[in-house]
Amino acid sequence: MKRSRLGRRSGLPREAEEILWLANGLAESGSRAEDAGWENPLLKALEALLQAGDEEVLTSTLDHLYNTNQRAYDVLADCIETSAEQLLTPAGEVLLLAVPVLAWSRFSIPASAIPAKVLNNLRVHLQAHVLAQGVKLGLADALFSPDQLPQGYCETARFTAAMIETTLAEGVLHIDQETQPETTRFLSDVRYILAAVEVRPGQPVFHWQEKDGSKEQAGEQWRAQGGACLLPLLAGCAMELVLPDAYFSACRQADRASRPYSVRASAAFLSTTLDVAPGELRAVVAPFYDRQIEEYRIGFTTTKGKNVVHGVVWPLLGPEDDSAEVPGQIEAALKDSGITRIEHLDNRFPLEYCDDCGAPMYPSPDGDAVHAELPEDKAEQMPRHLH
Repeated sequence: MKRSRLGRRSGLPREAEEILWLANGLAESGSRAEDAGWENPLLKALEALLQAGDEEVLTSTLDHLYNTNQRAYDVLADCIETSAEQLLTPAGEVLLLAVPVLAWSRFSIPASAIPAKVLNNLRVHLQAHVLAQGVKLGLADALFSPDQLPQGYCETARFTAAMIETTLAEGVLHIDQETQPETTRFLSDVRYILAAVEVRPGQPVFHWQEKDGSKEQAGEQWRAQGGACLLPLLAGCAMELVLPDAYFSACRQADRASRPYSVRASAAFLSTTLDVAPGELRAVVAPFYDRQIEEYRIGFTTTKGKNVVHGVVWPLLGPEDDSAEVPGQIEAALKDSGITRIEHLDNRFPLEYCDDCGAPMYPSPDGDAVHAELPEDKAEQMPRHLH
C-alpha cells in the first residue's frame, strides 16, 4: 500500500548509510558483472536487518531515496522485497506467494480458516494451472484480510521463514484465528491466501515459464477452476480472482485491480439496492489532498437527486501522484459499469473523514464533501464503511 514518504536529509543511522551507498552503486552500475559486486553485499546487509527486525532503518533509507534518487529507490525496494519474500534453503530458496481474491457483498466478506477439503482442492488447481511441474507447494490455512497480512518487511520475512518447513514438506501452516486482528467491513475488499513454493536454481516456478504455458491461459484457467474451488469460502459474495504471484507483486496487482472492481461492485450494489439501472446513476469524481494529492473519491447519486448515497475511494499507487491519466481511468471504469453521467470537480478537497464513524467524505454535485447515506429503508444490512 502507498505510504507518505518524508525524506530524511541527515541523521541516517550507520546501517542506513551503508545501504544507501550500496543501493546508489547498484543503481549506477553499468554491467551485470558490476551488479553482483554491489548486490551481494546489499542483500547480506538487508538480510541482517530483516533478521534483527529493524524496520526503521529500511524505511528511513527508502524515504531518503524516494526524494533524492528514484532509480536507487526502485533498486533498493526491489532488493528489500526479494530479501523478505525469498529465503535460502539447502536446495535452493522458498518464495512467498499471495493468491488474491476480489470480493463484494452487502453482507460481511469472510476472513476465516480454510477447511482441509478446500485446501486440498486449492493445491490441485494451483499446481495444475499456476505452478510449474514438480514445484513443491506449502499453504497457510487462512483466508486473510488486508488487516491480517504481515505488516512491513520484517514481519513478511518472519512469515516466509515460518513457511519454509511447511513448503519443503508440502504441508499446511496452521494460523490461529484467535490471534488474528479484527477485519474492517467494506462493501468490496480483497482476501488473500498465502502460500510458498520451493525455487530450485535454473528451474521454472510458474506454468507460464514452461514452453507449453502462457500467462493469459493460466489466468483464465485459474479464474475458472480456482473460482469454483473458493465458492464455499465466500458464500453470498461476488468474486473475481487475480493471478497468484510473488507476495509483493501480487499485492500490488490486487491493489490496482481492486479499484475498478470496487466501481463495478458499487454499480451492481446500487442497481439492486435502489432498483435503478446503472444509467440512472451519477458519479461525481474529485481529488483529495493531504500535503499532496493522495486519492480520488467518487460520490454516487441518482440522476434524479443530489444526495450522495454511496462512495468509493480510488487511492493513488506508486508513481501516480502527478499522473493526468487517473481521471480517465476512473471514467473508463465507470462507463464499463454502465454509468455515463460523470462529473469531474477541480476542487482541492482536504482528506476528511467523518468524526463519528470514520468513513470518508465524498464529493457531491454541489461541490461539497459530504457523508454518503443510503435511504433509511435501504441501509439496514450495509457495512459501516463503504470502500
